[in-house]
Amino acid sequence: MKIFLFPGQGSQIRGMGGELFPKYPELVAAANEILGYDVVSLCLRDPDRCLNKTQFTQPALYVVSALSYLDRTATESKPDYLLGHSFGEYVALFAAGAFSFETGLKLVRKRAELMSNNSGGGSMAALLGMNIDQVSALLKEHRYDSIDIANHNSYEQIVITGPTEDIISAQQVFEDNDIKLYFPLNVSGAFHSRYMKDAAAEFGRFAAGFKFNPLQIPVIANVTARPYKNREIPELLQQQVMGQVRWYESVSYLLKKGVTEFYEIGPGDVLKKMQAYIEKHPMFIAEDAKEIQPAASNTSVKDIAVTPESLGSSAFKKDYGVRYAYVTGAMVHGIASRELVVKMGKARLLGYFGTGGLRLHDIEAAILDIKEKLDQGEPFGMNLLNGPRQVETVALFMKHDIRNIEASAYMNVTPELVLLRIKGIQKNADGSIVTRTRIMAKLSRPEVATAFLSPAQSAVLNQLLMAGKLTAEEVALAAFVPMADDICVESDSGGHTDGGVAFTLLPSIMRLRDELKQRYGYKKDVRIGAAGGIGTPEAAAAAFIMGADFILTGSINQCTAESGMSSIAKDMLQEIEVQDTQYAPAGDMFEIGARVQVVRKGTFFPGRANKLYELYRNHNSLEEIDADTRAQIQQRYFKRSFDEVYEDVKAYYSSDEIAVAEKNPKQKMAYIFRWYFGYSNALALKGNETGKPDFQIHCGPALGAFNRWVKNTPLENWQNRHVDEIAEIMMTETAKLLTDRFRYWQTKIQ
Repeated sequence: MKIFLFPGQGSQIRGMGGELFPKYPELVAAANEILGYDVVSLCLRDPDRCLNKTQFTQPALYVVSALSYLDRTATESKPDYLLGHSFGEYVALFAAGAFSFETGLKLVRKRAELMSNNSGGGSMAALLGMNIDQVSALLKEHRYDSIDIANHNSYEQIVITGPTEDIISAQQVFEDNDIKLYFPLNVSGAFHSRYMKDAAAEFGRFAAGFKFNPLQIPVIANVTARPYKNREIPELLQQQVMGQVRWYESVSYLLKKGVTEFYEIGPGDVLKKMQAYIEKHPMFIAEDAKEIQPAASNTSVKDIAVTPESLGSSAFKKDYGVRYAYVTGAMVHGIASRELVVKMGKARLLGYFGTGGLRLHDIEAAILDIKEKLDQGEPFGMNLLNGPRQVETVALFMKHDIRNIEASAYMNVTPELVLLRIKGIQKNADGSIVTRTRIMAKLSRPEVATAFLSPAQSAVLNQLLMAGKLTAEEVALAAFVPMADDICVESDSGGHTDGGVAFTLLPSIMRLRDELKQRYGYKKDVRIGAAGGIGTPEAAAAAFIMGADFILTGSINQCTAESGMSSIAKDMLQEIEVQDTQYAPAGDMFEIGARVQVVRKGTFFPGRANKLYELYRNHNSLEEIDADTRAQIQQRYFKRSFDEVYEDVKAYYSSDEIAVAEKNPKQKMAYIFRWYFGYSNALALKGNETGKPDFQIHCGPALGAFNRWVKNTPLENWQNRHVDEIAEIMMTETAKLLTDRFRYWQTKIQ
């Protein structure tokens, strides 16, 4: 197999294209009209010395490289793959048929203008003689937080970028550590870095106005080091403006695929030289964490490298438009706040807003605020908690076109959930069936998983059809899709929990998924993720090694700057250890004995909640409880009389529910005891200092593990903890941990 490589900025040279321009006069004329200047004069003579300026360099290189490709393929077969370095990716996409010569030039012209105008005083430097881990370690050690890695060209060839003064001062640091070469580049900006964020966003808006054709030849994307999918083209081109050029991984991927012939098309031969070096020293490639195998005997142990982007399901990342297979789960009462969800979305990561316990107008206000702040298509989702207000909440989600739903606390699939899932389902031209709404079901029982892994029940579908809520076509298509796109298997965790063990639950649900896929003939896998107990890289690594398509964190996000929990409660949370949580009755399911996991350290809540449940179990009314115990509850727990509490209860429950309580003393006792759970939760959320002994804070032991992991670092203080940064460090450290483990195992094998 062969591949054509297209060079990026830096390969331009005066005189390029001289033999090509006479062969393609119509394309040259079109280029001159689009650019507004004579591209032939620029390339051959460069009278105004503009050829090395970004806004002129990229269009000129595009024209020459595109004509070179046309000339080459006029006399020989087309390649099996295409790959362009940085800007060269546009030539690769043109060669693959994604767009016409003219459209490609318009995109390149806009990209060049934006990158040139967004320089911001930035600069770049090429480094030779250190691998990416060594470069990252030195930058971290010397606190060069402002510097990004722009290009990973080969094992020991890295390009860094950032503010000019930092690029200049970092030279001494690297030279003191015996780097072979530190070469500042003559560029006009900090390309392929966070400093191109505004340029990337504007380019994304520009690119959205063009139509992209299906690719005729596979193109390897710089930012993913994997082949483009057709619908990814505009998004990946936007990301590429500020994303790292993963050239080393891209070429290594092609070597693994069996490509043996590499041809550089366009001016110069810099890519061919890099390819020859990479061929001698390739990166260990695993397309998906589940595909990781021991390296071949001719692969150096130090070549084995897992990246954060390679962990989890690529389909999950593509569907949700996220960088990592990492999710922050919903926490009730807006603890998973709008600020938290926006912070994750801005980082191109998925977070779910915690709607549980909130009034509908508060949920709607959160939706509007999140949508206003995430106006560039960034990912986010909303939680749908099983409860009495499902109808109204589903209607609200449909009104505001919420596409990503986290369904939790469901024991079976309800009609409201079916409506949300199936409304808008359609068949594409290629025969594939797509739903408008993605559902991630959080669960911990195989029988519940079965309901979500199966199509919607026909009886429910017919009920919705008769009510005019679904069409006949939608009902017919519903038979071909499961009720969920993703299953999040929740093991021992904070809040409601069955106390399950991940090592038994996760593989069991995976096997169930495979059985039901075969039974129903689904074309697409339901992804299975892991939650509960994930507070360290070791826990995340274990989940991915077991085959998790994604991980979901909860407790650790409660103790962050963005969390909706009170500052006083966060002060308590950052001090807990792994043993400082305990099970207690769940207020919303008090009568059936459901449990939640809560913080024990610094609060009497677990003991008091368990005492209330034992009293409820063993007595049929408040009057049966001895006088001393009744006094203790009213004075110490409630700090109010039972009669006063009951007045609040009557204001909360419906008249029908109160009528039942008036006839049933045990139910009345349950309602009064339930009041304490709402009261204790509100104390923690509001941060009532005098109420600390009664704080109800849902939390699992993962936070204790996280606290120990970050002890004696800036993250020890919750005010320095930010959900997006935690996601970044968690995934990065997990990848490093797995890399180290694989290298160790490979050493043992060899």
